[in-house]
Amino acid sequence: MAEVSVKNLTKKFGKFTALDDVSMEFPDGGFFALLGPSGSGKTTLLRTIAGFLFADRGSIHIGDKSVDQIPVEKREIGMMFQNYALFPNMSIADNVGFGLRVRKVGSDEERRRVGEALELVQLSNLGDRKPHQLSGGQRQRVALARAIVTNPRVLLLDEPLSALDKSLRVDMQVELKRIQHEIGITTIFVTHDQEEALTLSDKIGILRDGRMIQSGPPRSVYNNPVDRFTAEFLGDANIIVESDGNGRLNVSGNQSIKIPRGAETASALAVRPESLSISATEPEQEGLYKVNGTLVQRMFAGATSTCIVQCDDHTYKMVARDQDVPILSEGENIWLSWKPEQTIVIP
Repeated sequence: MAEVSVKNLTKKFGKFTALDDVSMEFPDGGFFALLGPSGSGKTTLLRTIAGFLFADRGSIHIGDKSVDQIPVEKREIGMMFQNYALFPNMSIADNVGFGLRVRKVGSDEERRRVGEALELVQLSNLGDRKPHQLSGGQRQRVALARAIVTNPRVLLLDEPLSALDKSLRVDMQVELKRIQHEIGITTIFVTHDQEEALTLSDKIGILRDGRMIQSGPPRSVYNNPVDRFTAEFLGDANIIVESDGNGRLNVSGNQSIKIPRGAETASALAVRPESLSISATEPEQEGLYKVNGTLVQRMFAGATSTCIVQCDDHTYKMVARDQDVPILSEGENIWLSWKPEQTIVIP
C-alpha cells in the first residue's frame, strides 16, 4: 500500500482549465472522497492520478516514487468504473482474473487469488455465472473484486455507487468500508453524494471550477467551511449575511441576533437545519438565538420531518426527528431557535 501526494497539479483541455494548481495528500491506508459539482475537476483529478491523463504541470507521487511519466499499466493502480465495464461473454471468475492473465500470472496462482477476491466480496459461489445473471449490486462487487485482485497499491473509484438504488447503495457503502478496512488499501473515490462522502471517508476534498476549495476530515469540513459555497454544498445551510452595522445580523425583516464573539469580520453566518428547534411559543431558555415566522410546509420522511419556515424575507429549513417536531399546521405562527455555539462562522 502507499500514500498518494498531489502537488500543484494543472490540467487544461484547450482553453478550459480542468485542474488549477490542485494539491492534496492522501495518507497510506485511508479512505478519501473527492466531492464537487459537475465540471469541478474531481474525475479529471482521479484519472490523472490513475495515469489515463497526464498533467500539464505539477507532480504526483505514489509512495516515495514520482509517477508523472509512468503509464497507467505500471502505476500499480486498481480502478473501478461507474459502469462496471465487465466483459459480458466471460464468467465472473474470468472477469475478476483478467488483470492477472494480462500480467501472465500462473493458472494456479490466478485461481487462488480470484477465489480470495470473490470470497472478500462474498460472491464465492457465483464464479461460473455471467454478468447478466447477476443483480446490479453483485456486478458492483465483481468490479470491485477485479480492481483489487492484482494487489494494487492504490484503489480508485469513479462514482462507484451512482447506478444503484438507495437501499442497495447504503448496503454497498457498508461493504465498501468493510472491504477497504480489511485490506487496508489507500482508496480515493469520486462522488456527487455528500452523505456518501461524509459516511465513508476519512478525509474529504471539495473541488470547484478546477480548484481545491477545502480538504480535511469530514466533521471538520462540515462544521468549519471556508466559504459560503462549501457551507451550502456539503449539506444544507441557512445563510445569514445582512448586518445592521451595530454588531447584529438581521435574521428577518424586524428581528436580529448579536454577532458571536470572534465573528465580527465574518462574511456570513450559517446554521444547519438539524441545529434548529421549532416550537409554537417563544422559547424561554436564556441565551438562545430565536426567530419568529410562519410554517410554510412540513414534509414527513419517516424518521425525520423537514419544516420550511418563512421569516419575512428570510426562508429557513429545519430538519429533526419526527417525534421531536410538535404537531403544527401549515400557516401557523412558530418560533425557531438554536444555540449560539451551533452558529457556523464563514470567513
